[in-house]
Amino acid sequence: MPESWFHREFLTPRKLCFNVIWYGLHFFLFGYGWHSQATNARLAGLNTLKWSVWSSRGAGLVLAFDGGMILVPMLRNIIRVVRPKLAWLFPADENIWFHRQVAYQMAFWAMVHTTAHYVNFIRVEQTQIRKQTALEIHYTQPGGITGHVMLLIIVLMYSTAHNKIRAQCFEAFWYTHHLAFFFMIGLYTHATGCFVRDTAQPDFIPTFPFYSTDHCLGYLSWRFTIWPGILYFGERVYREIRARRSTKLSKLLVHPSGAMELRIVKPSFKYTAGQWLFIQVPDVSKFQWHPFTITSAPEDPYVSVHIRQVGDWTRALGDRVGAGPSVVQAMTQAALKAYDKDEKTTTALGRGDFVELDPASSTRPLPVVRIDGPYGAPAEDVFKAEVAVLVGAGIGVTPFASILKHIWYRQRRGDLGSLRRVEFFWICRDAPSFGWFQSLLQEVEAAQTDPNFLRINIYLTQKISEDMLWNIAVNDAGADYDPLTLLRTRTMYGRPDWKAIFGRIRQAIESGQYLPGSKSQLVTKVGAYFCGPSVLAKAIKEEAMAACTSNVKFTFAKEHF
Repeated sequence: MPESWFHREFLTPRKLCFNVIWYGLHFFLFGYGWHSQATNARLAGLNTLKWSVWSSRGAGLVLAFDGGMILVPMLRNIIRVVRPKLAWLFPADENIWFHRQVAYQMAFWAMVHTTAHYVNFIRVEQTQIRKQTALEIHYTQPGGITGHVMLLIIVLMYSTAHNKIRAQCFEAFWYTHHLAFFFMIGLYTHATGCFVRDTAQPDFIPTFPFYSTDHCLGYLSWRFTIWPGILYFGERVYREIRARRSTKLSKLLVHPSGAMELRIVKPSFKYTAGQWLFIQVPDVSKFQWHPFTITSAPEDPYVSVHIRQVGDWTRALGDRVGAGPSVVQAMTQAALKAYDKDEKTTTALGRGDFVELDPASSTRPLPVVRIDGPYGAPAEDVFKAEVAVLVGAGIGVTPFASILKHIWYRQRRGDLGSLRRVEFFWICRDAPSFGWFQSLLQEVEAAQTDPNFLRINIYLTQKISEDMLWNIAVNDAGADYDPLTLLRTRTMYGRPDWKAIFGRIRQAIESGQYLPGSKSQLVTKVGAYFCGPSVLAKAIKEEAMAACTSNVKFTFAKEHF
């Protein structure tokens, strides 16, 4: 039976350990906040409100902790620096996942804190322990005002952060998430109303934090939560300065299926194969930055990214550079024609070919491009494994374009580290998508002196029409190259059987046939690296982990943005 969501998220050893520590820490802080309020003799008047004020104080302490932690996973440059050295200590590639875990906790404890405070304010008005009404506390005092502003921001940020919203309208997610700046300002100033005090009236002072600690007995949590904010603000300033360094879009290529390849020259930009970056095109949007995987190798004289035209921003970029629907349609129709490699003419536009846009033929020059990065990714660790299984689904193949190029360069230098075999899998829904970086695969395949080092596995999952099936059959008969990909490796049809694939790799390693000279009693590390849909990632991870034995250890890593 397939693994349930609950078992996968809570009961696997690593997740169970994390959840025990994570939830345990939150309940401890809640209990400590409750206890410190309930037992404080100076707050006897406020404690007449009983469980509601104890709950609000406990949840408030938890929110102070999460308010600092929410920014830590977003310190991308710091994570990129420490990742190679401390990846064994914490999952540096899961920073977005951890960011979401903090956000879930903030959502829950914000509901507890807010509900308890609504009860507090109503009971203050009823008991008149302070000569105030609930409306006055809500809408005229700093605590109530900042609290409601933060609640509104949470609603906007959380509702637009859902996967479906991000996929359909990334701009909504992008802009509302930048309201976090105002949320953090509200968090740092939330206690300035001096609600927790041992006097009937608040004790204000003219300097920050605008309340006296002699009578205002809050947690003073801003002294701790402000440091991640300062680090994050400093990093954003640094990123803005770095992104403005000299950058030039040298070439723009259009591949079949509408994938645009931007080749950018930026001398100050240094990166490792498998990393990714943010890109901005001011002509399309002056504020939006979008993440893309780097598809060039560090040895190339340029930085390239492949961008598929699937959203508003990418389509607008295609229109801006002259790669609109008509250009893409013509290339895709040409790419659908199957021919033998030896029959290719010099004038025909075929599968794997691309069109380089000529700025001179347009009334507008190539747009200005800014890039920010690079940032770390799991695929950086390819050379630490003896066997690398690279799996790309659709445009998810892009990180492996950079890695395969880099492997090629290092292979020529005889510097492959621990890497001894590479299994590359590319799963495409339709035939024209093979043109995204088909020319690269042809070059890498042709350059292989050891046919056993790199094995290319291409899968087409599209239901094939009768005309295409007949065309393939005619062109494939006796041909040296596959009619769809023009590679020596034949295209397979349907979905890969991952259980059989990993099982075959394990058996071949254990028998000593897969890695010449290896001994069965030694542990062989097989690293599986994936970029693509989460549903497929779960299936691959399950089969990879199931294939582990005492002699063959499989690991799995998924690309995250």
